[in-house]
Amino acid sequence: MHKIAEIEVQHDIMVANKKLAKRNQRIFDKANVFAIDVLGAIGSGKTSLIETLIDKMDYKIGVIAGDVISKFDAGRIENHNVPVVGLNTGKECHLDAHLVEHALHDLPMDDIELLFIENVGNLICPVDFDLGSHIRMVVISVSEGDDTVEKHPLIFKDADIVVINKVDIAEAVGADENKMVNDVLELNPGVVVIKSSLKTGEGLDEIIENIQKFMKEM
Repeated sequence: MHKIAEIEVQHDIMVANKKLAKRNQRIFDKANVFAIDVLGAIGSGKTSLIETLIDKMDYKIGVIAGDVISKFDAGRIENHNVPVVGLNTGKECHLDAHLVEHALHDLPMDDIELLFIENVGNLICPVDFDLGSHIRMVVISVSEGDDTVEKHPLIFKDADIVVINKVDIAEAVGADENKMVNDVLELNPGVVVIKSSLKTGEGLDEIIENIQKFMKEM
């Protein structure tokens, strides 16, 4: 006969994370830094999009690069001559507000206007962990399959901007990018959904325009 153990489920971690997230946002606001939590699966194009936005946007930009081993993405960002802090999450599949708070001490906050926080490549784990960012931008690619939104609905419900990336190869991989757009809007009718291709430049101006719009509303 198996022994039965009583397990008390605690919500302290989530409550503590929420408090730290609010503190992070106060730090951002005091420094006049607009922070974006950038989420998406591995290979969706998060890092490449951030690199492109660094080169195209006329702001003082900083980056927090989170990953199980962060040195690879952080190294790419360093090549664009912007301040970047790599956060190693080890076995964890998401960033949390506590990790982000530590990274802020290593960034020149007074010399940053726009901060990209690149979360770990995962469409599930980061959902419940608020980092204190002003908006969330989710990046998915058509190469992940046009049923990706249906399979991972929660991450899209809290998104402010959703980028459907790599639309230039949609036909080649047998994906319907318009279905992906419609699936997102069914879950979150108020979200901004943008079809993009870093190869062709499609959607980049629209992404920049919407980020700037959110910044003005801060």
